[in-house]
Amino acid sequence: MTISDVFKQYLEHLFCGKRCEARELIVAAQDRGVSAKKLLKSVIWPAMEQVDKLYRNNQISRVVEHMATRINRMLADQLQGLLARRPKKGKRMIVVCGKGEVDELGAQIVADLFEASGWSIWFLGSGVPNDEVLQLAGSVRPDVLTVYGGQPSDVPAIRKLIELFREVAPCKDMQILVAGGVFNRAEGLADEILADLSAGTISEALRTVEEHPVRIERPDFPQPGRRRKRKAKARTTMRQRAKATVGA
Repeated sequence: MTISDVFKQYLEHLFCGKRCEARELIVAAQDRGVSAKKLLKSVIWPAMEQVDKLYRNNQISRVVEHMATRINRMLADQLQGLLARRPKKGKRMIVVCGKGEVDELGAQIVADLFEASGWSIWFLGSGVPNDEVLQLAGSVRPDVLTVYGGQPSDVPAIRKLIELFREVAPCKDMQILVAGGVFNRAEGLADEILADLSAGTISEALRTVEEHPVRIERPDFPQPGRRRKRKAKARTTMRQRAKATVGA
């Protein structure tokens, strides 16, 4: 049985709320030599995204979405303890996420897989005030702050968090990675809120952080209000020059 076959059967169990069958399928795959890491990346993660997509498109009910998400969370918890772990590499990451259960699960998988690859992780979840996240960052000095998921309504708060970090700069070289959720659905949003890195999947997140270990300074784009102000000032200057020319 291929990993795609496992994924297909797993989805069927999720949508029917069959906890035992889903668990037995994952255990059987492990017995055949499929690693916990591969199961998280190739079964649990895409199943999470599929459930979320179908629910947002009104193709499955809230009942089905809740059952599937909880089964997925249960098995993600079990697989976390079976991950092969690399030696610590001296890298640190804080992980925060959006308010939804899917966001929490995605962020948890991000935290688990980065931890297994040798990172030290502080997983905060959602709802932590920005100033407390900032305080923790000043204490642990992370290399990366990961913001996972979120809905469109969460974007202003995420933007404020990033602006606060850039303004106060408790860790000047810390990179900000955004992934999943609204960032997968809104093209260009990561650049708009001045995130350093972005990723659509957990595999991309792991690869992107490894390929971009050093933060590159980005220009501070003017806020819309400031931009309008500058344009207005430029028009005023032009009028003044015109009057001076006429007077001469």
